[in-house]
Amino acid sequence: MEPLSHRGLPRLSWIDTLYSNFNYGADEYDAEGNEEPKALPEGSETMPYIDESPTMSPQLSARGQESGDGVSPTPTDGLGTGRDAGKGLEMRKLVLSGFLASEEIYINQLEALLLPMKPLKATATTSQPVLTLQQIETIFYKIQDIYEIHKEFYDSLCPKVQQWDSNVTMGHLFQKLASQLGVYKAFVDNYKIALETAEKCSQSNYQFQKISEELKVKGPKDSKESHTSVTMEALLYKPIDRVTRSTLVLHDLLKHTPADHPDYPLLQDALRISQNFLSSINEDIDPRRTAVTTPKGETRQLIKDGFLVELSEGSRKLRHVFLFTDVLLCAKLKKTAVGKHQQYDCKWYVPLADLVFPSPEESEHCPQVHVIPDHELEDMKMKISTIKSEMQKEKANKGQSRAIERLKKKMFENEFWLLLNSPAIPFRIHNRNGKSYLFLLSSDYERSEWREAIQRLQKKDLQAFVLSSVELQVLTGSCFKLRTVHNIPVTSNKDDDESPGLYGFLHVIVHSAKGFKQSANLYCTLEVDSFGYFVSKAKTRVFRDTTEPQWNEEFEIELEGSQSLRILCYEKCYDKTKLNKDNNEIVDKIMGKGQIQLDPQAVQTKNWHMDVIEMNGIKVEFSMKFTSRDMSLKRTPSKKQTGVFGVKISVVTKRERSKVPYIVRQCIEEVEKRGIEEVGIYRISGVATDIQALKAVFDANNKDILVMLSDMDINAIAGTLKLYFRELPEPLLTDRLYPAFMEGIALSDPAAKENCMMHLLRSLPDPNLITFLFLLEHLKRVAEKEPINKMSLHNLATVFGPTLLRPSEGESKAHLTLASDIWSHDVMAQVQVLLYYLQHPPISFTELKRNTLYFSTDV
Repeated sequence: MEPLSHRGLPRLSWIDTLYSNFNYGADEYDAEGNEEPKALPEGSETMPYIDESPTMSPQLSARGQESGDGVSPTPTDGLGTGRDAGKGLEMRKLVLSGFLASEEIYINQLEALLLPMKPLKATATTSQPVLTLQQIETIFYKIQDIYEIHKEFYDSLCPKVQQWDSNVTMGHLFQKLASQLGVYKAFVDNYKIALETAEKCSQSNYQFQKISEELKVKGPKDSKESHTSVTMEALLYKPIDRVTRSTLVLHDLLKHTPADHPDYPLLQDALRISQNFLSSINEDIDPRRTAVTTPKGETRQLIKDGFLVELSEGSRKLRHVFLFTDVLLCAKLKKTAVGKHQQYDCKWYVPLADLVFPSPEESEHCPQVHVIPDHELEDMKMKISTIKSEMQKEKANKGQSRAIERLKKKMFENEFWLLLNSPAIPFRIHNRNGKSYLFLLSSDYERSEWREAIQRLQKKDLQAFVLSSVELQVLTGSCFKLRTVHNIPVTSNKDDDESPGLYGFLHVIVHSAKGFKQSANLYCTLEVDSFGYFVSKAKTRVFRDTTEPQWNEEFEIELEGSQSLRILCYEKCYDKTKLNKDNNEIVDKIMGKGQIQLDPQAVQTKNWHMDVIEMNGIKVEFSMKFTSRDMSLKRTPSKKQTGVFGVKISVVTKRERSKVPYIVRQCIEEVEKRGIEEVGIYRISGVATDIQALKAVFDANNKDILVMLSDMDINAIAGTLKLYFRELPEPLLTDRLYPAFMEGIALSDPAAKENCMMHLLRSLPDPNLITFLFLLEHLKRVAEKEPINKMSLHNLATVFGPTLLRPSEGESKAHLTLASDIWSHDVMAQVQVLLYYLQHPPISFTELKRNTLYFSTDV
């Protein structure tokens, strides 16, 4: 849940804390992954107002609305002038419909809260009262008044929305609702004591405990479920949540109301009153209500939190780590009974005054991290893609919800495994008392963020301390309310309407950087997210001894459902005495880092989009443009048949009188000569301008090719080879055979698969087959150096599979109408086809052609 201040609303202190007290659509899970996820009971979770209406458009979610700090957000483009007024008014109707649906739910919740009040009052004057009149008055304080205000508001608004007229006015209703916020002020002031009284009464009276644990809330009119069970504590929270929601709705309504509409000034006034009300609550808070303080008496604030993998007693555990102003706390979520609030169990804590980071020398003596082999991670990605594909088919065919839930559960388990096992970068911390802790992260970016956040806090005057069991309980109890990261970062926890990310190619030019205080050897790396964790995709050359590096290097990065791009700027270390023996530890110093969201609307243009990332006073200038997967699948034949790029492989080999194109032989020879031990060879992108220069030289059949190759960066040569295969008029394994390859790799019987896969190779034209076998043997030789170059057969199959084997353009278009998950599943299958041949014993062209044991029917 992002802080309210980010949405143009005043920052709240304890109200803000309360606001984040409920999980937004989260599943209940065992933080170590030992139990299957359980959904929270209905009614014990809070969702943004818009999600409660089944008819709402996802674009209208309150989480997606951004307003300035002023009272009146700027109307959407053209609304003020009337150009798009019709569209704006339609959006206005959608916003109101969603809010009306949530008002109905809210009124039902208030009704459920009031239901036990009358019988409780009736018994209060008898000889056996459940509660005293004073206790009833305290617990249910102002609930009746709030109910009546909202019932009147709902009854007035409902007919206006149901009998919609674009000229309808309802600003006066919101204005009246805002003017009655004084009742909420009284409720808020009493809220804490109401909760305490209800808790004490539950502990001392079993009858009231039973009542308060299971209040029945009526479902909406159109809902299949007639009632849901909710705790009294959860319902007492609803009015506090409602004020903030109403304010968000006013922001949305103003965005979609033309400035000349009669409602506009009334809604502005209602928003002004609501914001002033929220501000006044913030100012009037009694400081004694702050439950968590530091030993120095200051308010202990949460600075950062997130899910990290801890290596504990030899096994990987998922932890929720909380960084407070003076302490780092590592917790796991406890399993709780249905209807009860989730709670954290503290595994350990380290006061920041006692926390130290080990030096590279100390890390040498730490146990080595067991890294999960790449092929296991790739296999799991394949399984996840298959499940996503099955889910899409089930949804498309309107399959049983039970089947979809079963697939969701399976996907969660697989994604959870990937989340636990993919991180490999160690992040170690020590307690001065001698205890060490080890987390594993997927990127140097996260490690740097945690380290910097801790070091910033350590600059203050901190004191060592020991928390008593009560203090630790209070601190751990506050974690649930204060946390900013609510869900495990897996796609199973994403809403259906969330962006699936980008698939295709991102072109990035890293231009230059400024802001360095002294000369250094500088380079940048680029990372994008894939399957929930970040992967390094490109690296600039090192610019030596400068304060203003001018790289001007272009990279092409393949995206698989990516949503973010990261740029990290490093100072290269050449001092070998500072080498860290830890396999994954990066010794180069991070000078700055930044991240941007890959917004499909902003990125998907034909023109370059220039941007600047600011990082620790350093500014890195870069440009980017995105080629969507439909465009990247297109192969445009070359109009110049004298070249080699975009020309049929049979034409090139016939012209050259060769079995394998000269460009393929020369690039492979150069990679084997000086690039076979290069870390990330074929995965790390070469500089695009270098690749284009090599392409031009090969196309022109220039005599200086060999000289140019020997001087060129090896990643550019590897990139040129990949580009050659990608620009063939049809993929190396041909359009015609693509469906058969997809079917063959899906066969489960090993003998049938072998028969089919070998027959498919024999069905290829000779130039394609010979070139494929030549490339295959080269990739196997590259993988033999995996301990040095970190490129396994699986990594190489991931890089080359979708390039050598792609659907024809007609099939591509058909696939593109399907969900991205199905397209992603196709990519996984392409990878598996190449992997099959890479893992196969050596295949001889002569033996393959001679062998008649295989099926010989036409494919």
